[in-house]
Amino acid sequence: MPVEFIGYVGTQEVSEIIPPSGPVIDPDYTRRVALAHEAGGFDRVLMAHSSASPDAVVTAAQVFADTSRLGVLLAHRPGFVAPTLIARTLATLDHFSKGRIAVHIISGGDDADQRRDGDFLDHDQRYARTAEYLDIIKRIWASDAPIDHEGANYRFAQAYSSVKPLQRPHLPIYFGGSSEAAIEVAARYADVYALWGESLAQVSDTIARVRTAAAAYGRAEHIRFSLSLRPILGRTEADAWARADDILAKAKALQGNVGGDNGAGALRLFEKRKSPPANVGSQRLLETASQGRVVDKRLWTEIAALTGAKGNSTSLVGTPDQVVESLLAYYELGVTTFLIRGFNPLLDSIEYGHEIIPRVRAEIAHRESLDRQSLDRQSLERHVVKTAKTG
Repeated sequence: MPVEFIGYVGTQEVSEIIPPSGPVIDPDYTRRVALAHEAGGFDRVLMAHSSASPDAVVTAAQVFADTSRLGVLLAHRPGFVAPTLIARTLATLDHFSKGRIAVHIISGGDDADQRRDGDFLDHDQRYARTAEYLDIIKRIWASDAPIDHEGANYRFAQAYSSVKPLQRPHLPIYFGGSSEAAIEVAARYADVYALWGESLAQVSDTIARVRTAAAAYGRAEHIRFSLSLRPILGRTEADAWARADDILAKAKALQGNVGGDNGAGALRLFEKRKSPPANVGSQRLLETASQGRVVDKRLWTEIAALTGAKGNSTSLVGTPDQVVESLLAYYELGVTTFLIRGFNPLLDSIEYGHEIIPRVRAEIAHRESLDRQSLDRQSLERHVVKTAKTG
């Protein structure tokens, strides 16, 4: 199975260890980091979303203009744009980008952030709305005639889009959420189910749960799986762990000490959670962190523990070969997409392009070659046996 790599492009360089500075939208930086990902062999880059961040659709369009091959994974929250409108928006982007757009549906796991944009539905209501939302979008994309709809959250008459996705039957739908309600929606609609960087045991369990749920819709083998991680590389393993310790120290120093409105508010990276997370994905990451500073061979959890598991916050730490070994362990469980981004976003993306992506792809190609040779030998042996019996 081919492997996909997704990076991250923002409108300014900021992370848990880099305080925001300068304008919130720095077109030169966005262009540099997008081109670095394209040169490094990434398939896509994530355009993230929060209640205070720059518009991801506009940013995605700019990334398409700055690059020639790189795809975009556009984070999108249902509930703030009509599904009939976003269906046309995404299909339009699909054509202008020549098939380089995918959408990451995030129903919303943070009540406070949802309410900043006026959404006061509770967790399960949001996922019910998402299911209706995705059903409408897929119908709009597929229908050659106007359609009517009357549901719990949306009502319209004679909706129609003259533009259909360039990618058929539709552009890829990625989906996040670890609750039972989320998994039920993913089972029906997702092409790729996204997990944060949990332990091997947790990832294996979630993949099994999603496939079991999808089987009820005849989609158990349709859904692919994505894993989000923050790799930390070193020339030696000791160098890598020293780098991790330095990242933790810098993150602790910045936490709560960054002010102003030039980006920190948008990403909210520096705020310690004031209460336990409501979303199940963060709860699961904290469960991983409770198992220790390092889980499995090299899954580092201290940033997740420090931030209250605010998003993608666990790391694989080691030499390039060691990190690749760990990524391949997830691949063997069924993960075929890796969303990797660093604490130094631009420099780390360049390093991943040199040290991680080619190694993983080469090893998977080698394994697939061996599998084909094995199948060829088995086929030849069966032919010889059959010939001997009939000869």
